[in-house]
Amino acid sequence: MKRHEFFMGGQTILFLLSIVFFLSIPSTAIESINATQSLEDGDTLVSSEGHFELGFFSPGNSRNRYMGIWYKKISSFTVVWVANRNTPLNDSSGMLKFVDHGNLAFINSTNGTIWSSNISRAAINPVAQLLDTGNLVVRAENDNDPENFLWQSFDYPGDSFLPGMKYGISFVTGLNRYLTSWKSPSDPSTGKYTNKLDPNGLPQYFLSQGSVDQFRSGPWNGLRFSGMINLKPNPIYTFEFVFNQEEIYYKYQIANSSVLSRMVLSPDGVLQRFTWIDRTQDWTLYLTANMDNCDRFALCGAHGVCNINNSPACDCLKEFEPKSLEEWTAADWSQGCVRKAPLDCSNGEGFIKYTGIKVPDTRKSWYNKTINLEECEEVCLKNCSCTAYANLDVRDGGSGCVLWFGDLIDIRQYNENGQDIYIRIAASVIDKLVKSRGKKRVRIIVIPVSLVAFSLLALCLFLRFLRKNKQQQLTREGNVVTNPEQDRTKESRNEDLELPLFDLATLTDATNCFSINNKLGQGGFGPVYKGILQDGQEIAVKRLSKRSRQGINEFRNEVVCIAKLQHRNLVKLLGCCIELEERMLIYEYMPNKSLDSFIFDKRRNMLLDWTKRFPIINGIARGLLYLHQDSRLRIIHRDLKASNILLDYEMNPKISDFGMARSFGGDETSANTSRIVGTYGYMSPEYAIDGLFSVKSDVFSFGVLVLEIVSGRKNRGFRHAEHKLNLLGHAWMLHKEGRPLDLIDESIVDTCIISEVLRSIEVALLCVQKSPEDRPKMSNVVLMLSSDIVLPQPKEPGFFTERDLSNDSSSTIKHEISSVNELTSTLLEAR
Repeated sequence: MKRHEFFMGGQTILFLLSIVFFLSIPSTAIESINATQSLEDGDTLVSSEGHFELGFFSPGNSRNRYMGIWYKKISSFTVVWVANRNTPLNDSSGMLKFVDHGNLAFINSTNGTIWSSNISRAAINPVAQLLDTGNLVVRAENDNDPENFLWQSFDYPGDSFLPGMKYGISFVTGLNRYLTSWKSPSDPSTGKYTNKLDPNGLPQYFLSQGSVDQFRSGPWNGLRFSGMINLKPNPIYTFEFVFNQEEIYYKYQIANSSVLSRMVLSPDGVLQRFTWIDRTQDWTLYLTANMDNCDRFALCGAHGVCNINNSPACDCLKEFEPKSLEEWTAADWSQGCVRKAPLDCSNGEGFIKYTGIKVPDTRKSWYNKTINLEECEEVCLKNCSCTAYANLDVRDGGSGCVLWFGDLIDIRQYNENGQDIYIRIAASVIDKLVKSRGKKRVRIIVIPVSLVAFSLLALCLFLRFLRKNKQQQLTREGNVVTNPEQDRTKESRNEDLELPLFDLATLTDATNCFSINNKLGQGGFGPVYKGILQDGQEIAVKRLSKRSRQGINEFRNEVVCIAKLQHRNLVKLLGCCIELEERMLIYEYMPNKSLDSFIFDKRRNMLLDWTKRFPIINGIARGLLYLHQDSRLRIIHRDLKASNILLDYEMNPKISDFGMARSFGGDETSANTSRIVGTYGYMSPEYAIDGLFSVKSDVFSFGVLVLEIVSGRKNRGFRHAEHKLNLLGHAWMLHKEGRPLDLIDESIVDTCIISEVLRSIEVALLCVQKSPEDRPKMSNVVLMLSSDIVLPQPKEPGFFTERDLSNDSSSTIKHEISSVNELTSTLLEAR
């Protein structure tokens, strides 16, 4: 080859390479298209600052094509709006363009319309632009005024509520902007849940499954929605509620531009607000609208009040009683309560004041923004159909008026941020409550919170006075509590139980008069408080509640079971108090609280990586082994669960809460009972169904707990897009398919030791086998976890399927409702 030919050939190659390089450069991102442009599958619109992107996508494992908007700068692909959610395209021929009259349309290869903006007025030189708020707008070419937008996606939300979006009704345009869930993570079509503003009466939002109401926000009271006490001023976002003749809507804005936030209605009907944390590269749950069982709409029926700190949670309002005592006792509260004394408008009536509550359903209410509370009372008293009244706005001492008519539904009690309401009562009740019988028109004020606080303060001062003047004070050492009547084995019945006895004054002083600021939590037994003794020792004081289902028998049972137990994986009982009417247990203080507060919390679960979780699993196993085999008495815990595993300063696990435990002597290993106690999701089949419990019942609970620790998911309430199995069933399915590692909590993937994780899952599946005879003893469990011995193949788990509660019979739902609060030990009678 001649030299110049070689040179020319080289130039040609360089030219071709430059073309290839040029073609490989991504096209410049655009934020808008006009009437002469279009957007094809593969092209995208990007907002000016690059926060959001619009294009075509296929969610999850779906092959359908949708047009939508998603966050561009974050690693997690998160869609916030879908145009054609109910009309997917099954190929990539879709195109976004303007059609006749300036309508923005998503069309297919045959020019058929998949989706359209349906603008009612003709647009001249229209432009479609993606804003940095995530809002897709259609506007005139030179008009950027938001008030003049021809169309915007913010008016037609899907499952996501973004900052700056108006969430509510415009009476001018007739728009009602509300959320509808996706059917599944792979199917954005309209799901079965909605969250919508209801303007009837005093406006409020309802989360509904079809036509069935699931949760009610309560009305806006000037500070927050009455039923969303966790909605409060914060450094992340600001919020407002606009309520006038033209429109009603809620809106929030991000205070820090570097923070991303979205509210989502999930496919399973949970309304949650998330924030994006860069360091974790994931969404973090910030707020949940419906928090607990008391948020279930009308759980306690008419005139019932729900308090999540009580067991059972439902009670009747003062001067009301259950409509059906038999059903109420069976935990079916749907019929609610009725007045003990019927109203008689002609005979003079008054009102009882309730404080700290979520006000009742306001769809059948009347309101006035200008009159004060006294005028409100006058209006209600003159109308025989008025059953209650309250302030419309609680700020600055209160203003405005709300009246209720008919039954009062969906009330709950709060410890803080609740409201006051005045409920109508009969004259005969007034005569009973006050001695001035001649005064027929009286407003009775009942303020239980204030009375309790005053009484407690007086008690504290009295006890402190006694303590200072006591000549012979009881000390923590050397006092004896004898419980000869305790139900124990023959060998232990004759033994006196020696345990340090704390006097009430010492505990009152240590807990700052059982201050709410010292409260650590609430269980079926009652509240638990942190205390500091005079020598500086930190303690946890478990105080038996007078309303607790767990009574003196459980108190004694816990003392008997744990008093002489000494093991590093059991919480240490320091003493008790039985002075006056008080019954309290004093434990060593566990600063990291319970295991469930870590593994089920998306913000804290990263603090427990695998190097901490595996020792926790082993520690729980050793603690159970001690109870079953090595302690003075053989003890079956019967309520082993994540909330009953406490963590010390070094994250060492300690089994706690022995109120439901049973002790055995000699060779006893099992028993039968008609009183089934425990928590659904952890109870073994033979125990929950037939009342048969044994050491193998605890083994089953341990297996459930291990799967929860590995997965970071709860067994009860576990949901998966592809099946209706619970966590046990999901783990079993993955095991059979050879995919056990898919069970691992994402937060520990980078730190886990595969061999340890696999062994933990296999041991857990052995523990949750349906037949008690197939489950290993805890001695074998400890050995299997700590060695490389070959493990047997597990058989099918017990309770590995879970029914859809929405389709269950009412009797089943009754049975389920009574155990939803996992902080409280469930108490059921076997059938």
